[in-house]
Amino acid sequence: MCVVVLARLTGVKLVEFPAEQLLLDGQPVGEEYHQSPVIGQLAATIFADVPILFYLVTVVTGLILVLAANTAFNGFPVLGSILARDEFLPRQLHTRGDRLAYSNGIVMLTVGAVVLIVAFDAQVTRLIQLYIVGVFISFTTSQFGMVRHWTRNLRTEYSKEARARMQRSRVVNAVGFVMTGVVLVIVLITKTVQGAWITLLLMAILYLTMLAINTHYQRLSRKLRVEDAQEARALPSRTHGVVLVSKLHQPALRAIAYARATRPNTLEAVHVAINDDDVVELRAQWDEFLVPVPLTILSSPFREITRPIVEYVRGLRRSSPRDLVVVFIPEYVVTHWWEQVLHNQSALRLKGRLLFMPGVVMASVPFQLDQGAAETLIPVPDPRAG
Repeated sequence: MCVVVLARLTGVKLVEFPAEQLLLDGQPVGEEYHQSPVIGQLAATIFADVPILFYLVTVVTGLILVLAANTAFNGFPVLGSILARDEFLPRQLHTRGDRLAYSNGIVMLTVGAVVLIVAFDAQVTRLIQLYIVGVFISFTTSQFGMVRHWTRNLRTEYSKEARARMQRSRVVNAVGFVMTGVVLVIVLITKTVQGAWITLLLMAILYLTMLAINTHYQRLSRKLRVEDAQEARALPSRTHGVVLVSKLHQPALRAIAYARATRPNTLEAVHVAINDDDVVELRAQWDEFLVPVPLTILSSPFREITRPIVEYVRGLRRSSPRDLVVVFIPEYVVTHWWEQVLHNQSALRLKGRLLFMPGVVMASVPFQLDQGAAETLIPVPDPRAG
């Protein structure tokens, strides 16, 4: 209110497009003109004879804006954690960081602020349209919520002093609700076409998104709930192990040894035939090293790796729906992160496809390349021994 009164007394001029709407000697001031904020114009006019007060007002205003921005970073992460706890936002927002702050909420708010600043070219006159609608909607709803709060408490309160205090508080909140509601209606009428509709659209999208998230978590809870104690002790009828083998190297032998250690009912190694020469060499090595696991060769006319394996595993599931299929994937771990780009990600793609197949378990068997072969290789016992 004070700013409005002082602006009328001093004749402050503020327009949205100063280069076109402000005139100097009947001509537009041009793009070179810089329009000072209202607080700056008021301070410059009121304290024209005391420049130090002008700078004091400017510094204090800047500090207030910094604290206002910091308030959002203090409040939103806590609000997001509460909504995440109630399953209306992703659960990651309820996780505290190493400094006991809700780091994910802070990062999320930062990304949103950066997007708005870039999208609106950091123009305050354009961003204020988004701010003003959200502010008065929150003011109005909070006042209405407090009116309901006092009304509900009055139904169970019998102390005269407490009831009188609650009634006074309800009157105050009711007046606040009416006043903020009137301002909200005016803002919606005057500012919607100027960009405030974006806030309304985002609020509607956020509301529907929160409902969808809550529906997902509720459905997930129902699916994961154990209703019968027998389900906790249920075992699959049989376990069929499948070891993926591209060639007979140490990672493959390690995966075979690990698969045998789990003692599945049946176990086989599967190779996708991309090159006939590789298949001949693999069969020769298989017989030479006496690998005690049968080898299955899958043809791939189009030189694909993922699809033949997925179809083969799906066929195993169709033939024995009650069996559990465990797919052992040998993976070697490179020493440096940048070396990862030098290798294809066929194992990752395959795990992504098998992840959504019911009755299939994936087991990654890592092989660290920076260790010696004698330390990492698990020998396959010779079936002719003993």
